[in-house]
Amino acid sequence: MNAPNPILDVWCELQCPDCRSALDDVRALRERYGDRLELRLRHFPLEKHKHAFAGAQAAEEAFEQGKGWPYVEAVLGRVEEFDRVGESFLVDVGRELGLDAEEFDTALVDGRHILIVDADQAEGKAIGVTGTPTYVIGGERLDGGKSQDGLRERIEEIADRLLAEHP
Repeated sequence: MNAPNPILDVWCELQCPDCRSALDDVRALRERYGDRLELRLRHFPLEKHKHAFAGAQAAEEAFEQGKGWPYVEAVLGRVEEFDRVGESFLVDVGRELGLDAEEFDTALVDGRHILIVDADQAEGKAIGVTGTPTYVIGGERLDGGKSQDGLRERIEEIADRLLAEHP
């Protein structure tokens, strides 16, 4: 029986400019490993960003509608606009990607994804996440909030090791 693929948790928030700079790394990792590495977006909305909690809920809705990563990339790519416009921007981006904008709107109002976001945030705090982006792979936490330098290489080293252990 094959072992499950290694998991890379990416703790992120959609109003964070540092997370935008991490996108290139995330994209490169997805291209390099494809399905062999499971990339999971984990939510860590920071209190200093007033729209981040809504952004996390919107990202969950996008994953539910099948376009999670494209949505995350689209919002982070226009983080200043998100800052300025706020929650309506989240619905607009969903619409631009062909997602059900009404469903987005409703999800933000009815709070159907709040428990997931809260659980992620609690888990993040419990394992020592203090800022975004933070990566966790193979039990190792890598903090990208201070600097992205060398992080992708470190993640690849760990991923390659885990994949070699579980062919």
